[in-house]
Amino acid sequence: MESVQERLVEFSLEAHDLYLNKSVPHLEGPPEPLQFYRDWIGPNKPCIIRNAFSHWPALSRWTPKYLREKIGSKVISVAVTPNGYADAVAGDRFVMPEERQMSFSSVLDIIEGTVQKTGVFYVQKQCSNLLQELPELVDDLEPHVPWMSTALGKSPDAVNFWLGEANAVTSMHKDPYENLYCVISGEKHFILLPPTDRPFVPYGLYQSAVYQEQDGGEFKVIDNVDSHKVPWIPLDPLDPDLERFPQYRLARPLCCTVKAGEMLYLPSLWFHHVRQSHGCIAVNFWYDMEYDIKYNYFQLLESLSEVANGSS
Repeated sequence: MESVQERLVEFSLEAHDLYLNKSVPHLEGPPEPLQFYRDWIGPNKPCIIRNAFSHWPALSRWTPKYLREKIGSKVISVAVTPNGYADAVAGDRFVMPEERQMSFSSVLDIIEGTVQKTGVFYVQKQCSNLLQELPELVDDLEPHVPWMSTALGKSPDAVNFWLGEANAVTSMHKDPYENLYCVISGEKHFILLPPTDRPFVPYGLYQSAVYQEQDGGEFKVIDNVDSHKVPWIPLDPLDPDLERFPQYRLARPLCCTVKAGEMLYLPSLWFHHVRQSHGCIAVNFWYDMEYDIKYNYFQLLESLSEVANGSS
């Protein structure tokens, strides 16, 4: 096992030295599909693209006033947690948020501070919630990104809408999707790690649970008794416990801020941790690439890392 671990560490460090960037590059406009595939999708490298959706009406329209008038009465799914960490490890549990059905206006009331509520609120439902719950907003943008759809030969599998408080945090994880993350207003702050850093990223198996607010306003953690244990990352990259996870010292995270009007290309299987400015609005497009060669290659790396680390 030790030799496998040593080879994986060498492989990861060589990847950083040979082809990975030391910061997230910026492109100044929407790329040509073939060039983007060659330069970014194939090598599996992130970049920030400016002026890629400057023609979307959403950039100027999506003010609180407009959204109240357009969709204020719509009932949407909202994630509520005591501390802003939804879908994250808390102690010996993997805890998911309490899902509430709320009108869009009531969410804006909380974000704008006109109504005080216990907990942290985040519109983050990820099953194409823009198309499913807020179709009235589709005319303010495009239902896909044409050059990306051409590059991948398919339409996006999900289009998601994000709106939340500054305390709402997305814990470190990875997705099997090519991801275009478009910030409409505010800023998103990303910490990124390539799939080749998997040997340095700790995983554990955790009992699944959910937050539930009690009558007194405190939140209780309720176990999902019939669920399988969830593999998740217990490390917080904002304050990594290097005594507990010494291998993380070798990781080389990239930090970037995506501003309003900018788009982050986040390649499939890159680890990412996300924070945001208060009231930030974003839309992202997921292209499911589960069966492409890149996915299978990095899944092999995942399996080898589990073997080397003795993970089940």
